[in-house]
This record gives sequence, structure tokens and C-alpha cells, in this order.
Amino acid sequence: MKALTNSSFNFKGQKSVYNGKVRDVYHLENNVLVMVASDRISAFDHILPKGIPYKGQVLNQVAALFLDATSDIVPNWLIATPDPNVAVGKACDPIRVEMVIRGYLAGHAAREYQAGKRILCGVTMPEGMKENDKFPEPIITPATKADEGHDEDISREAIIANNIVPVDIYEKLELYTRQLFERGTEIAAKQGLILVDTKYEFGLLNGEIILIDEIHTPDSSRYFYAEGYEQRQADNVTQKQLSKEFVRQWLIENGFQGLEGQQMPVMPDDFVEVVSNRYIELFEKITGQVFQKSDHQDIPGRIDGNLKQYLESNT
Repeated sequence: MKALTNSSFNFKGQKSVYNGKVRDVYHLENNVLVMVASDRISAFDHILPKGIPYKGQVLNQVAALFLDATSDIVPNWLIATPDPNVAVGKACDPIRVEMVIRGYLAGHAAREYQAGKRILCGVTMPEGMKENDKFPEPIITPATKADEGHDEDISREAIIANNIVPVDIYEKLELYTRQLFERGTEIAAKQGLILVDTKYEFGLLNGEIILIDEIHTPDSSRYFYAEGYEQRQADNVTQKQLSKEFVRQWLIENGFQGLEGQQMPVMPDDFVEVVSNRYIELFEKITGQVFQKSDHQDIPGRIDGNLKQYLESNT
């Protein structure tokens, strides 16, 4: 199966391009962004050698659906999705903080908890919890947004004290984060899923807070299957989940956590196919729609053609 691991387009009115871990962002004139969701996959802040077929399409289409489903809560950057792997939207000034919200003790929070820590980003986690238990109330654990390397945990107090975000803006970010998580939780529950934790990114456009990037995708979020959750917790067995955490676990089992001196293992083709199928499974489970695989014979050619047609009609 073919995968889109890089892009090098030259769109009409293009001013610059930024290559992220997963997305390639093309800045056009008139404050327009073209965001190409590649099939790259990252873990522990490192890009893995092989791409995951259809992953970019899944991310792009799930994000578009959730941005539309939450536009009544906070305005967002998205204008159109002229290709399965592409979103076009408004360029904003990014707020350099990721708003991470956790409903359950999982992932990074669980690893910190197991290491004996009870305070994460200035928030106290209750004693007596075990991995994947539900918090009494969702907790917000922000992170500073890094262009390269690891994002760093940071407390609400440090964000305000260091004037990373003005207090009035930060309070709105917390409000939007809780409202978005509540909406995502409601939508997931209708599909038999639990939204465990997620992150949101925001920007400013003409002084207004705008929701940017992706939301509620398997790269930015963790989902459990609701059916059997309580029994699995009672039996102390691993939760059945839809996220890329199983990729992180595979890397850990193969001796890689992004630490100095560790060598990135190469995923075998059969595992790549498993990962691709898991992404498609999440799309279908969270949306209730059948995933329509896009034409993968010439992905760059398809994207270029669709974008040229869109830009000619809308600029």
C-alpha cells in the first residue's frame, strides 16, 4: 500500500511552507493556509521511518467533522476540505500552549502517577487510583508548544506568571477546552466510546480566539470502548482502546522511548497494515460512517489537481 510521507507542492499564491511531524502547512497570500495531512506517524516526538496508508485521510476527515460539530462553541480555522488529505483555512497567530484535558488516568498521566508523582502541571491527582481509572472531574494539564523536540508540561500558574498567555485569554481557553471535551465526550458516548483525553490548540485572529489544527483524532486523542470498561478495570486488564498508544507500546517493547542513544525500530509491513486498519476502525467507530478509501495510485498528483481546481474557483 502506498503512503504519503512527504509533499513539495507549489500552490497559487504560495508564500512559505512549514513541515511538521505529520502535517505540511502551506501559507498562501490573503491569510490562507493549506494543510496537507500526510501519512507520517510520530511517537515520543520522533517521526517513524514508514508511513501509514490512509492515516492522513482519517485525521483530516475526522478533524473536519468535529470542527463542524463544535463550531457553535468556538469559531475555528477551517474553510474547506477540497481533498481527502487537505484542509484549507484561515491563518491565525498560534497561542504557544497546548490545552491538554484528561478524563482518565492514562498515557503520560498514568506513567507519571506510577513513578510516584501526584501533581501534574500544578493539578493534584487523587491517591488510590490505578491506570485508566476515571478522574472525579476532568483535569487540564497544559503543555508549552515546541517547534522541535518535546512539548513540556507547564502549570496554569506558570503560564500566567510568565505571561505566556494573558490571564483573560487563558481563562477563555480553559472554558473552551472543557466545553469541547464535554461535546466530544457526548458524541463518543453515542458511538459506544469513551473520550479518555485529548488536546486542543488555539490561535488569535483579529483579537478573537480561534480553534486551530485538528481535534478528536486518533493522533490528538485517546478513546476506550465503553462496553466492558468497568469489568476490565475490575479485572485489572488492559482497556480496549482506539488511539496510537498501541504504537507507543510497540516502540517501548522494541527498546525505544525517544531517549538519547536509543535506535528507532522499523515497523514490519504486517504491523504497518495493522496500524492502518486501526486508524480506519477509529474513523468508522467515531463517525458512524463507512470509510471510503481515496485513490492512492498517485496521491501527490491527486492533491495537486484538487487544490488547483479549488484555488482557481475560490481566489
